[in-house]
Amino acid sequence: MTRPLQLRRLHFLNALFAPLTGQDLYLAQQIDDAITTSLGDAVDRAPSDPSFVAAAARLFERLCSNQPAHGFFHWDAAADDAGASPLFTRAGVMQGLKQLAAYPESTLLVTNLRTAQCPPTKRWTERRRREYDDTLAFIRELAAARSRRHANLNLLFL
Repeated sequence: MTRPLQLRRLHFLNALFAPLTGQDLYLAQQIDDAITTSLGDAVDRAPSDPSFVAAAARLFERLCSNQPAHGFFHWDAAADDAGASPLFTRAGVMQGLKQLAAYPESTLLVTNLRTAQCPPTKRWTERRRREYDDTLAFIRELAAARSRRHANLNLLFL
């Protein structure tokens, strides 16, 4: 495994698990080891690899289920062909925000938004970049407007 790839994965895991681990890099390394052990060939995977992200999300969800005060929701924008459209983006994020409303602290993980905006077979154009930036801003504003005032919502994009 290359050192930059491992460092990127540790930063991703540290950001994702920070509410539970207190941003301890040693714990992030242990989490990385657990995921690579469970996936087998995950040692060579980037943090944006769909199976690595799915494994990390499942592990985080299991950890959150043991913490009654912390909620977790994972929205995969590329789960269907319509994920990048504003209507389906709003529906997916609102589903997560409704589920997380009961928790004083929660994490909303949004994955594959870039892939949904620009599939791997396409090129990034100025229009697609603008739409991607608009979608990011829309999700941030929606999360700020629709989450409880005193709740601590961690919004992560990968």
